[in-house]
Amino acid sequence: MGKWRYTKGLHEVGQGVYAYLLPDGGWGWSNAGLITDGGESLLVDTLFDLKLTQEMLDIMRDASPAARDIETVVNTHANGDHTFGNQLVKGSRIVTTKSVGEAFEHEDARHILSLMDEIDREDPEAGRFVREIFGPFEFHGIDLPPATDTFEGKLDLKVGDKTVHLVDVGPAHTASDVLAYVPQDKVVYTGDILFVGGHPAIWAGPVKNWRKACDLICSWDVDVVVPGHGPISTKAEVREFKGYLQWIEDEGRKRYDAGMTFEEAANDIDLGPYEHWSDSERMVPNMMTLWGEFAGQRPEASVAEIWGGMARYHARRQACGCNDPNHKH
Repeated sequence: MGKWRYTKGLHEVGQGVYAYLLPDGGWGWSNAGLITDGGESLLVDTLFDLKLTQEMLDIMRDASPAARDIETVVNTHANGDHTFGNQLVKGSRIVTTKSVGEAFEHEDARHILSLMDEIDREDPEAGRFVREIFGPFEFHGIDLPPATDTFEGKLDLKVGDKTVHLVDVGPAHTASDVLAYVPQDKVVYTGDILFVGGHPAIWAGPVKNWRKACDLICSWDVDVVVPGHGPISTKAEVREFKGYLQWIEDEGRKRYDAGMTFEEAANDIDLGPYEHWSDSERMVPNMMTLWGEFAGQRPEASVAEIWGGMARYHARRQACGCNDPNHKH
């Protein structure tokens, strides 16, 4: 992992194959990718707002003539930090899974803005937390275009002489999550199937399926792994992340069996080796998702209640100094 510095901008990870990184990888600060060959180009994901996406596209176009006219955009999943810049690649094919394509109308920026207002009304503490997290991004003016091409299961695309294997490994992070594998360059773009240095958000699950996705990545001939959030990585980080998924399920199961609520469990778990990972407040929705797996039905909780739980968790961590990576309990 030390070959590439974790710095904002474009990093060449193969022959005409790039990762675009947005440190620090926390809420909304996602990565994207560019695959070029023979004058053709494919973009893996856009960014959370138009300004960030335009800056990325300008840098890509300066780096590669093929990026001046991007033929294809692949969206790995429906979350806005991987799709909200799509309108800036006008005329491109927008390729994603059938499930993600159907989700676009529910995941657009107007929905995010109305959700923030709803959270504000129900729980002002949660509202402040949400606006603090998403304050750096501008959601006004975003018009999310529909997908032009959708698939189920697997799809192979060509970029010049390069083949790009698309595989839907969801439900995991969301209802549908795509891996984009470029065997010729031994590079895989994982979308949010991989978070490096940060706690993932398990919006959908099941966790067992997510671990299977990690196994699939590790079965491929891959040297470079571009995560949805965090630094450029290798299979070592994928294996570490799979271990995290097993750990969180095991820790959750103990507390579920002990009769705790999902928020009580989140606050009770000692993060141990993952203490230094960012965005630990995601333990709250992660426990909620696991409670749904264990019980066969998700706990009833509004969006404001979930974000309220995260706001309380975050405030507790700040109060005890737990956000300091040098803090020891």
